[in-house]
Amino acid sequence: MRALVYGVPPEPFEVPEGANTLTQNLGRTPTALREVPDPQPLHQDWVITRPRLTGICGSDSKQILMDFGEDDVDNAMSAFCSFPQVMGHEVVADVVEVGPKARGLEVGQRVVLNPWLSCAPRGIDPVCPACENGDYTLCWSFADGDIKPGIHTGVSADATGGYAELMPAHDSMLFPVPDSIPDELAVFADPFSVSLHAITRHPPPRAGKALVYGAGSLGLCAVAILRALYPEVEVAVVARFDAQAELAKKFGAVKVLAHEPRLAIIEEIVAWGGGRLRQPLQGLPMAYPGPIDVVYDTIGKPETFEVGVRVMAARGTLVKAGVHAPGRWEWSPLYFKEISWVGSNAFGFEEVDGKRQHAIAHYLDLARDGRVDLRPMLTHTFRLEQWRDAFLAIANQGDSGAIKVAFDQR
Repeated sequence: MRALVYGVPPEPFEVPEGANTLTQNLGRTPTALREVPDPQPLHQDWVITRPRLTGICGSDSKQILMDFGEDDVDNAMSAFCSFPQVMGHEVVADVVEVGPKARGLEVGQRVVLNPWLSCAPRGIDPVCPACENGDYTLCWSFADGDIKPGIHTGVSADATGGYAELMPAHDSMLFPVPDSIPDELAVFADPFSVSLHAITRHPPPRAGKALVYGAGSLGLCAVAILRALYPEVEVAVVARFDAQAELAKKFGAVKVLAHEPRLAIIEEIVAWGGGRLRQPLQGLPMAYPGPIDVVYDTIGKPETFEVGVRVMAARGTLVKAGVHAPGRWEWSPLYFKEISWVGSNAFGFEEVDGKRQHAIAHYLDLARDGRVDLRPMLTHTFRLEQWRDAFLAIANQGDSGAIKVAFDQR
């Protein structure tokens, strides 16, 4: 089969003169379209699928565009991946082969992928306490069993992902898609579930104010979730690009701010939400009291944290949902305001409206019922052989207007 493989010598590519850093990185990324052996079921309860539509996740684009930062070489997560990789975990696919012990699936079914390579997919029995509790992204076994290390499909050398003509998956990793939900809506199951976990585990107070930092896939999903599940909460969004800002307004944000200058973000949020600005001897002012009850930071950079804690209310919550290299940031407001700074790692079983089920099941229910419609986020699709064009659109979002880019293999 054809697959886009990461961890191989790069293909020749002439970088345009004057290209930005991400485009230059695309000229040397260790990625190439290759012919590789067709995948086989990794265990008897695995199946083989044929991807229809595969979204490009922010973490995948960071990896291929080499955008994690020079200070990320000691990243502890490198213990939970193996190479070479066929990435792609935001996948809508058709089942084409069913292993002899696979249950609940039939050839021809249209499914969406839950990518986590937790205990059950690895054949580990009994499962760990995290998996027993439905917290699959906290599984103890991501480097165990006879499947090579990897937290999810696409980062294990054995569990190849959706940037390919075929993809293996365990029977527990696939959710049937209702006929009423088109591929263009089903493809958002994974990023929606990531934001759903961040919000339902750390919800805003009733009639409170939330700030969503970043208006890419995770940020816009967060806005849609807040509007659908917490309609009384006022939502502000920091967006970098015009296309993102327009969708943030469409999805229900009441205040949309440009991503710089940072001083203007702080001043505008206080003018909108209330509070008082206090000017230090140097640096950015701090709002005290601050107006924002919870910040969902989908960027995760030092400069975004610095703004977040300055506009937050005392004992608010700063949720780190974005992934980026570490760096110094001025965090004295964190202790002074007694802010809770918490990480949010993907998704598992979540509770929505008193019902506890897998996050992807919640998404399919909400999409089927018309409570969320994320289709405007899918701005660009490409064939697999056009993979460089796909990542060029991401590397040049200001010009392309790209928000969610996907590989269309239908």
